Amino acid sequence: MTTLELTRAQKRRSLERADYRYGYLLIAPMLIGFTMFVFIPIIATVALSFYDYNLLRGMRFVGFKNYVQMFTNDPAFLKTAGNTLYFTVLLVPLNMALCLGLAMLLQKSMRGIGFFRTAIFTPYVTSVVSWALVWKFMLQTDSGFINIFLRFLGITGPNWLYTEALAIPVVVVVTLLKGFGMNTIIFISALKDVPEMYYEAAALDGTGSWKRFRHITLPMITPTIFLIIIITMIGSLKVFAQINVLTQGGPGTSTYVFVYYIYQCAFKLMKYGYASAISVVLFILIMLLTLMQWQTRKKWVHYEA
Repeated sequence: MTTLELTRAQKRRSLERADYRYGYLLIAPMLIGFTMFVFIPIIATVALSFYDYNLLRGMRFVGFKNYVQMFTNDPAFLKTAGNTLYFTVLLVPLNMALCLGLAMLLQKSMRGIGFFRTAIFTPYVTSVVSWALVWKFMLQTDSGFINIFLRFLGITGPNWLYTEALAIPVVVVVTLLKGFGMNTIIFISALKDVPEMYYEAAALDGTGSWKRFRHITLPMITPTIFLIIIITMIGSLKVFAQINVLTQGGPGTSTYVFVYYIYQCAFKLMKYGYASAISVVLFILIMLLTLMQWQTRKKWVHYEA
């Protein structure tokens, strides 16, 4: 290697080292924030789940006792798990159907369509607590707007938030109306990306609207459907504010969900170790469900790179 080539190689390595330094410098705030507020709390939660921790009694190592108790001697946990899965099973399909249906209606360019897009998106940017409080007043048994309107029609409205069979479905509806705007906008973008030439070719062949939707639209937007299913599922498994404001877990434990039960164990019962164990189980459940969907995507998600 000549002196000139050696000099060029040294300069190239020097530039590469400078690029690495600047790169690490730019991502340092994100790495520091992730380490302090995500990674370390996760590790601390996993470690704390093996302890019986109380502010008055201190910490005592108990091994897997919290996990054993959770699955064998805690009916409230099993009830909570069932409620959470029920909430998710209700919310995800309803969210998908409503958002895709609205997106099909709102994707067209016409006079005043911007107003309707803004109207459906506005609830998404409002405070969850404010949204839930408004609905709590509307759902009151005697003086709520919904039951007053039903009485005007000659119908006696039920106790929406105090009937076990209705409590979770009502919270699902409130949650759905709060967050469907974002998913609808995402679907609109996906629908607009479907090449128009496919629809033109199908129209020339005399294909009906349902077959065009089934064989063109759905396959082309499956990556977006997959994304929205993942986002909505994770959000439904982590629901808390709506439950805390609307039902406080009641009546009884009929609307206990994972995050609300974690809150109760940690900040009401002061069982921090047990609450940490439930948090770990929730984390594992979300991870497993996400991985399962990630593995099955190859069978139905089309046009992936």
